[in-house]
Amino acid sequence: MKRRLLIVEDDSHIALGLEELLKSEGFEVCRTGRGDEAVDLVRRWKPALILLDVMLPGLSGYEVCRQIRERHLRTPVLMLTAKGQELDKVVGLDLGADDYVTKPFGVRELLARIHALLRRSQPEESREAEGCFRIGDVQVDPRRLQLMRGGTVEELTPRELKLLQLFVAHAGEVLSRDRLLNEAWGHGYFGTTRTLDQVIVQLRRKLGERAEEPRHLLTVHGVGYRLRP
Repeated sequence: MKRRLLIVEDDSHIALGLEELLKSEGFEVCRTGRGDEAVDLVRRWKPALILLDVMLPGLSGYEVCRQIRERHLRTPVLMLTAKGQELDKVVGLDLGADDYVTKPFGVRELLARIHALLRRSQPEESREAEGCFRIGDVQVDPRRLQLMRGGTVEELTPRELKLLQLFVAHAGEVLSRDRLLNEAWGHGYFGTTRTLDQVIVQLRRKLGERAEEPRHLLTVHGVGYRLRP
């Protein structure tokens, strides 16, 4: 069965080009140019991945991403943005996006990121088989992609969950940035370690840690990170 991909892009030339490219790669493709149609399409069509532009009529890509995660829809989201500022990327990741590419992007890079996200996203039945685990006083529920801290519930992206599972499986060990990128993003990932650093910032916030004095996810300068046992 073909994997379904949803394109949410209001530039018709870009959207058509993406549709032709992805169909040539064997995907089944649906597209819309409006953000206010995207959330309902995700719910009804159940795509395996969403290519989501930031600047859209109806609803922005950020708002679409937020609503998708509020509905506990775990579909991987790859943001397409013309903005290169770090803050814009952090906002997208914080709202639940799994990755982003900045326009103009290369075809090979885009396909590599799509395939990496699809590899990392697990079938529903696999998630159901995974049990909850704790990091300090925080409980992580892989089945719901949620983190519970006291009375606060934080939504996790599949990549954030993968990183937490790696840290827990290797508690106390120093994990290099390269290893974390390869494990969580895949060996075909073309980005930089700065992307990993940004996700760690979001994870620390969700764990309730102070940025200047983290309790669990510790930085090992010049190497990577480790989880304090």
